[in-house]
Amino acid sequence: MTSSLDLNLIALIVLLACGILSHNSSVTIASAILIVVRISPLDQYFPFLQTHALSLGITILTIGVLTPIASGKIPGEMILKSFMSYKSILAIVIGLLVAWLGGRGVKLMSNQPDVVAGLLIGTVAGVALLRGVPVGPLIAAGMLSLLINHS
Repeated sequence: MTSSLDLNLIALIVLLACGILSHNSSVTIASAILIVVRISPLDQYFPFLQTHALSLGITILTIGVLTPIASGKIPGEMILKSFMSYKSILAIVIGLLVAWLGGRGVKLMSNQPDVVAGLLIGTVAGVALLRGVPVGPLIAAGMLSLLINHS
């Protein structure tokens, strides 16, 4: 009986339900798209998604973060003043730390795939239950790399 169960598909359906119940469109849309890909002939594109989706997602996220600067919503003068405020300097330092942790996280997830499932479960739970955003796996993996002494 176990061989006829597709546990990965069941996990995606559970994630879809969590996304719907928590009104989290990111988890809902991602789960729904991956279910469609998994149960259709599109499943041949999983290697492409695994190779390029994270990079594409980070690029889209970066566009979203930079849009207020590009559109002028954050004026150039405010950007310059950010180097004068202790809060902004602290934000810059924390941004550097998070980017560094994310880089460590990418390496850890590549070198130790056995931790990926736990990181993803924790992140999706945080998104679905705590109304977080799904940027946590890389940072969580970077933090984990510090704890398990992985360089």
